[in-house]
Order: sequence, then C-alpha cells, then structure tokens
Amino acid sequence: MRMFKRVMVLSMLLAVTLTYAEAAPWYKWRSKLSAHVICSQTSPGEGWEQLQQAFLDARCERPRKD
Repeated sequence: MRMFKRVMVLSMLLAVTLTYAEAAPWYKWRSKLSAHVICSQTSPGEGWEQLQQAFLDARCERPRKD
C-alpha cells in the first residue's frame, strides 16, 4: 500500500509538470544554394540557415511573441 501511494504521488507530479510543457517553435530555414525558404521545427540539414523569427504554426504565419 505504501508503494502504491508513492507511485500515485509521483504520477500526479509528473502529470502536473507535463501540463506546463510548451510546443516547440517553428522557424523559417533558407537554403544556402538556392535561397528557397521552408518552415520547420528542426534543421533540414547542413545547407540551410535559420532565420531569426520564431513562429507558432507549421506555415510560419503566426509570429511567436516572447
């Protein structure tokens, strides 16, 4: 019974901390070769440079306000 209470308390603490998690921002990335611009959360590879502005959506239309 003691172990069950510990597991329940830890589970509730974990659930509370996860509710404060925020989605990762989206960024525009420009190709160094062709100047083509895409929107992605992670780098598409070595030949790309990240542009400064962060966005909330996958189309990079809604700027993130920090």
